[in-house]
Amino acid sequence: MTAPAPLPDFDAGCRTLGGLYRFVRKVFRDAGMDTADLDARVIIAVAFGLAPSHVVLHPDEPVDAGMLARLTPLLERRLSGTPVGRIVGEREFWGLAFTLSPETLEPRPDTETLVEQVLARLPDRNRPWRFADIGTGTGAIAVSLLHELPNAVAIATDLSEEALRTARGNARRHGVAERFFPIRCDFTAALGPEFDFLVSNPPYIPSGDVGRLAPEVRLHDPRLALDGGRDGMEAYRVIVSESVRILRPGGGVFFEIGYEQAAALKALLTSRGFADIAVYRDLGGRDRVVCATLAN
Repeated sequence: MTAPAPLPDFDAGCRTLGGLYRFVRKVFRDAGMDTADLDARVIIAVAFGLAPSHVVLHPDEPVDAGMLARLTPLLERRLSGTPVGRIVGEREFWGLAFTLSPETLEPRPDTETLVEQVLARLPDRNRPWRFADIGTGTGAIAVSLLHELPNAVAIATDLSEEALRTARGNARRHGVAERFFPIRCDFTAALGPEFDFLVSNPPYIPSGDVGRLAPEVRLHDPRLALDGGRDGMEAYRVIVSESVRILRPGGGVFFEIGYEQAAALKALLTSRGFADIAVYRDLGGRDRVVCATLAN
C-alpha cells in the first residue's frame, strides 16, 4: 500500500476557523477522499470540542498554535486511512450517535434502508412489538427501531461480548435500555419462539473477497462482522432456517444484503415457506434489503 502523503504545513490562512476548514478540506480533497468536506468539519470539531456546524458558522473565530497541535495527529490518522468514525469513536445512524468499539462494524447510511423498510411494513408503531436483532454489533438497528417504536422490545444477539457491551451502552445513551436485551449467542441459538419479526445485517462478504475490500473497511471493521463464508450466504442459511422456529406465523424477516445476493436469498426464503418477498434498493440504486413474511 502506498504511504500517505505528509501533512502540509499550516499556512497563515489557518489562523481562523474558516481558513483552517478550507485548508483541511483541500488536503482531504487532494487525497481523493469522497467525503472530504464533512470529514474536515468533523475532525476540526472533535479536536477543538465544537459542534461540526460551529466550524462553518463561525469562520472568523481565531485558531492558535495549541489548537493546531491538537488537530495534527487526527489529520495524520485520517490521511493514513483511518475512518473518521474510528477517530471520533462514534458514528451517526438514523440521526443518533452510536459509540464504536474494535469489535463492532461501523454502521453505514445504506443500512438505514433496513430500518426504513421495517417501519414501512408495520401497521401500528405503538403496538408492543417483540423483535430480534441478529448480530447486533453497535446496536444501531435495534436501538433506532426502539427509538421509533415506543412500546417495542428487542432481543439483540452477538457472539462478541465487547460488541454487546457497546450495544448496551448505546441503548442507555438513547434511553431505550429497559427495552433492549442483549444476549451472547451464535445467531438465534439462545432464542425461543413467538417473535413478531427479526432484523439482521449479517456478515455477507464472500471469504475470498474480504482481502479486496477498501482498506478503511478491511483494516478497521472486525472480520467476524464481514466474512460470510465461501459464497457470502452462510449466515443467511442459518438465520432463515432458524427463523421458522422463532417467528410467530405471519412474522417477518428483514435482511441487509450484498447487492448481488437478492436472487439467492429470495430462493432460500421461498424454500423455507416465506412469501410476500420484496427487495429494496439503497440511495445508490443497489439492492440492499430483502423482506419476507412467514406463511401462516
